[in-house]
Amino acid sequence: MTPITEVEGRRLALSNLEKVLYPATGFTKGEVLHYYATAADVLLPHLRDRAVSFLRYPDGPEGQVFFTKNVPPGTPDWVTTAEVPRSEGPARMVLVQDLASLMWAANLVTEFHTHQWLVDVPEEADRLVLDLDPGAPATIVECCEVALWLRERLAADGIEAYPKTAGSKGLHLLAAVRGASSDQVSEYAKQLAVEAERAMPRLALHRMTRSLRPGKVFVDWSQNAARKTTATPYTLRARSRPLVSAPVTWTEIEECTVPGRLSFQAGDMGPRLQDYGDLLDPLLDSERASRLP
Repeated sequence: MTPITEVEGRRLALSNLEKVLYPATGFTKGEVLHYYATAADVLLPHLRDRAVSFLRYPDGPEGQVFFTKNVPPGTPDWVTTAEVPRSEGPARMVLVQDLASLMWAANLVTEFHTHQWLVDVPEEADRLVLDLDPGAPATIVECCEVALWLRERLAADGIEAYPKTAGSKGLHLLAAVRGASSDQVSEYAKQLAVEAERAMPRLALHRMTRSLRPGKVFVDWSQNAARKTTATPYTLRARSRPLVSAPVTWTEIEECTVPGRLSFQAGDMGPRLQDYGDLLDPLLDSERASRLP
C-alpha cells in the first residue's frame, strides 16, 4: 500500500520508497525524498517563479531518462502552473513554489532544470550562466582554471560570478543580471567565451565542435538562450551516484587540484549547508543584479 504523507496540508502518495535508484551506492527513492525535504530551504528560492523542466529517471540513471516540459498528467490541481512562451506557441509548465510541490515533483524522480528568466517577465533574463564542460582528459580541475579567469573578466564589467558544480564533471558560473533580454545575455556570454579561448587557447574553447573538445574546457554560452534550461542549484543528478549540483566557494575553486575535491553527494550537503548556508543567496537579491556593459 502506497503511504500517504501530509505536507503543508497537502496529501501526497509517496511510492516505492525502498526502490534503489543509485545501484552504485544503494541510495533509495526514500533517501532521494529525504534529501529534497532537508534541502528545501535552499533549493526552493532558486526554483520559485521559474518554469521547471523535469529530467526524469524513474528507474534510476541506468533506466529510461527523459525530459518532461509540459505539465505531467496527474499533476494535482494545487500545484502552480503557468503559461510560458515557446517558439512553437505557448505551453503550460509547472512552477515549484512550495514544499508540497517540491515533494510531489521529487516523487516523480527527477532532476530540476530552470530557465534564466522568471515567468512574470520572460522577456528579461535575470541570470547569466556559463557552463564549463571538460573534454577528456581535461577534468573539473581545468574547469577551475577557466572559471578563475572568467571571474576576473566578469568582475572587470562589474558582474559578480558564483560557482557551483554541474553535478557531473564540470562547473557552472552564475551571475544575477538585469535590463537585458536572453538574446543580449547570450551574445555577451558568447563574447566572454571567445575572449577566454583567445586568452587560453590551449585550455578554453567557445565552439561546440566535438573534434576540438579533447583536453579542453568548452565554455558553453548557449545555455542563456530563452528556450534552454540549466540544472537548478542543489538538484540531484541522474548519474551512477547521487551527485548534487552543489554551490562551492571560490577558495575551493582555487585549491582544487584533483577532481574528487569538488564532487558532492546528497549525504555531503547537510554539513555543507551548516557550514556555508546558501552560497548562491546573493543571486536572489535583485538589488545586487548587474547590468551588462
